[in-house]
Amino acid sequence: MPTWAWIVIAVVAALIVLGAIAAWTQQKRRAQLQDRFGSEYDRTVSERGGRRAAEKELADRERKRERLDIVPLSPEAQKKYSASWREVQGQFVDDPSKAVNEADRLVTDVMRERGYPIDDFEQRADDVSVDHPDVVQNYRAAHAVYVKASNGNGSAGTEDLRQGFVHYRALFNELLEIREPATEEANQ
Repeated sequence: MPTWAWIVIAVVAALIVLGAIAAWTQQKRRAQLQDRFGSEYDRTVSERGGRRAAEKELADRERKRERLDIVPLSPEAQKKYSASWREVQGQFVDDPSKAVNEADRLVTDVMRERGYPIDDFEQRADDVSVDHPDVVQNYRAAHAVYVKASNGNGSAGTEDLRQGFVHYRALFNELLEIREPATEEANQ
């Protein structure tokens, strides 16, 4: 066989190997993103119209998040915010709409103190999705209720407000990062 044929075979084989490596790498990265973002991965794929665009966006979110200086709250701040939450929760019975507005403000305050940029809701949600992918959908749903309640036409019913408040509470608890102390039974 002529030398050029061996060269062509070697080049084709190298391309096949490189293609297989690229496919494996892409599949591994896709699995990592799906594992990290959970349902947020699926939402982003649906919103962006395809895996490639969604995966690029999610990877961009990760890179942006790495540049942020997100810090845990001090124990004093945790106590202060927990007390504020209990107060807002107590207001829900008398004025659900106001309580949802206060819950939104309180979540935003916690995010600000932790170091999340808070200027734009969609950017806040994207940033939160990297650290708290299990509750970012709650945040989006709660914010939708907040917007509905804030427009002043009474379009958010009591059940909507209750559900929005529950969603805010889920994110609030994640942001506070208060871990329950282990019981003695769990340690044995």
